[in-house]
Amino acid sequence: MKTSGKIGLGVLAALVFAAVGGCGYYTSTYNAMVSKGEAVSGLWAQVENQYQRRLDLIPNLVATVKGYAAHEAEVLEGVAEARARAGGVLQVPEGALNDAESFGRFQRAQSELSGALQRLLMVSENYPDLKANANFLALQDQLEGTENRIAVERNRFNAAVRDYNAFIRGVPRVWIAESHGFEQKAYFAADARAASAPVVGF
Repeated sequence: MKTSGKIGLGVLAALVFAAVGGCGYYTSTYNAMVSKGEAVSGLWAQVENQYQRRLDLIPNLVATVKGYAAHEAEVLEGVAEARARAGGVLQVPEGALNDAESFGRFQRAQSELSGALQRLLMVSENYPDLKANANFLALQDQLEGTENRIAVERNRFNAAVRDYNAFIRGVPRVWIAESHGFEQKAYFAADARAASAPVVGF
């Protein structure tokens, strides 16, 4: 075989090797983006589960307080209204994790509910019989545990979002991400009031 033929075969082999390597990189990068995106969605589902658990506890808590503090109508109504607003945006629609405005509405509704629950629990300070009620104490414990689980799940979610966003923004991955519609996800950035669990200790 002539030298020029060997060179041509060498160049062809190098091109084939580069094409196969490029396709492999493209495929593995795309698959990693899908995997990281699914991890974010899965962790967000856990956040929603904990918020749902909190929503489910509230009617029993309100009913228990109402039995002892029925004339605290304004506080009780505030909790009911905040719960209704939070329940209305509990399920963040598909794609909302990429939409800061939609995600912000969810966060604001949850923050309002946290504030309303804090006011409800502060009202209980004025009612010694309520503070001693076994059902109320059990609900308080469940609420406190749920608030802690919400904080843990939000932290896990934010860590997954950070990993995903950093991955899709790196070069040359950013070009693959843009060509396939992988967008940055929103972080859960609670305001100062919502960052702490309702005060449930006495």
